[in-house]
Amino acid sequence: MNILGIWDGHDSGAALVQDGRLTFAVNEERLTRRKLEIVFPTRSIEACLRHAALSPDRIDIVAATTCDPAKTLGRLWPGSKERYYNVRRRKTAQGPLAGLTRTMKYRMTEWSPGPVSRAISSMVLKRQLARCGLNRAELQIVDHHVAHAAAAAWTSGFNRCAVLTIDGLGDGLSATVSTFTDGRLVRIAASSARNSIGVFFEHVTNLLNMRELEDEGKVMALADYAAPIADQDNPLLPWVRVKDAIITCKWPGHALRRPLAHVHWRFPNEQFAYLAQQTVERVVVALAQDALRLTGHRQLALAGGVVSNVKATRQIRLLAEVDDLFVFPHMGDGGLPLGAATMASVRRGDVPRIEMNRLDVGPSYDPPVIESSLRAADLPATCVGSSLPCRVTELLAAGKVVMWFQGAMEYGPRALGHRSVLARPDRAELRDRLNLVLKRRVWYQPFCPSMLESEAPRLLADWTGGRNRAMTMAYKVSEDYRNQLAGVMSVDGTCRPQIVGDDDEGPFAEVLRLARRHWNVAAVLNTSFNIHGEPLVCSPDEAVDVFLRSGADALAIGPFLVTRPA
Repeated sequence: MNILGIWDGHDSGAALVQDGRLTFAVNEERLTRRKLEIVFPTRSIEACLRHAALSPDRIDIVAATTCDPAKTLGRLWPGSKERYYNVRRRKTAQGPLAGLTRTMKYRMTEWSPGPVSRAISSMVLKRQLARCGLNRAELQIVDHHVAHAAAAAWTSGFNRCAVLTIDGLGDGLSATVSTFTDGRLVRIAASSARNSIGVFFEHVTNLLNMRELEDEGKVMALADYAAPIADQDNPLLPWVRVKDAIITCKWPGHALRRPLAHVHWRFPNEQFAYLAQQTVERVVVALAQDALRLTGHRQLALAGGVVSNVKATRQIRLLAEVDDLFVFPHMGDGGLPLGAATMASVRRGDVPRIEMNRLDVGPSYDPPVIESSLRAADLPATCVGSSLPCRVTELLAAGKVVMWFQGAMEYGPRALGHRSVLARPDRAELRDRLNLVLKRRVWYQPFCPSMLESEAPRLLADWTGGRNRAMTMAYKVSEDYRNQLAGVMSVDGTCRPQIVGDDDEGPFAEVLRLARRHWNVAAVLNTSFNIHGEPLVCSPDEAVDVFLRSGADALAIGPFLVTRPA
């Protein structure tokens, strides 16, 4: 059974599930080179078919998601999506009707799907799939939050758990709670799209002159630089309530911007960010507590864009009611294709077996292709083969910044040792150099560490175990090791680590093992291989291009090592 999951909205993409197993997945941005792409995922579909050597007529089911009126309008009139994309990413002027356009956008996205919107979405999707040769496949449209929940439930490894989805909005909802027991997913609570903590944070992001749906992580980082404010003095907290796992807001999402602007007027940016972050954390924790109480479970699986907020997921992880917490690694809308395909597989009676321990399920390139890219750029490279980890670790020990391109590309928003930029974790000056010269992003946004699992108990003060392989939660750095992790720690002493198994094979795990000999901790600074505002690199040509445009000292690509002249 070959099932293709697709998503044609924000961060569009495709995922291929064959006989209940994820075999390939990629998001369209990596192929079109437009960050958080919104077009129909034609190239992602082609990449899935090419990887599996499948002709289009071998696909049995195409599982798409979301058919509310706003999404349906975007399918009928792609120009409206393109216009919003360019304004949101500050590629074009807002225009004289910007305020009205924004209000209408948020009002329309609150509407629930109906028979008409579902029929029109189905018609348009079938037409687009036909252009890809997928005429024979059965089309299924999966509810937005069902797709999020399915992705979390069937990749968690839990037999029984509560499933919580918290998103901006989709198909008329902003959050759901479900119980997952022995392969059966049952929704027990839902919050309407009008009462969205995700939309609340979008407005805050925009008011801080950042890009909504993209820069919420910057808001979270900025909040660390504010003086603490007690809950009773936070004017935003009374606006949002949670009861029996249902969110209610004082104002609907489309009317939130003006009252938020009034509060912003009274506070500096970092204080306003703190107030908003504090509100998100309280709401998310309340939802998690209600979900555990209503389901009777002590294990929790999360998905949806809001759970990319690692400070909020840390607060959930530390709850006494939580025995184990899993956050789906591609938690935002970019992960919907896998969720939709998983749900379609379940409906056909299959038992999905989707492992998330390894996320290198994207495109990969053989050494001859890599060598051709290096030659085309006239870059002198040395083929170092199996000695690559040793050579790279020596460069890192000398204070060099190394771009790292190995194996298949990661699935999801994080660089996890396949398309990464590496440096020592203990040098604050390297962090600043990366921010100003290479990544070209705001100075207050911290970088992240990758570390061996055996190091976590001593490096992380609140380590509770679990399988945080994809940088989905924050942890407090132990006081004794803050100097060793100075370059990968926020000002509040937390970090967002990738945990790598000690016995993992491959060159990246070997670099971590060698790191312990050089700077006494099996950890490195690991950030995404891209210029800020661009997608993660996918191909060797893109890796070479970013290396040439950056200030990195070396490029480790396949078996080759390129060092920049002094």
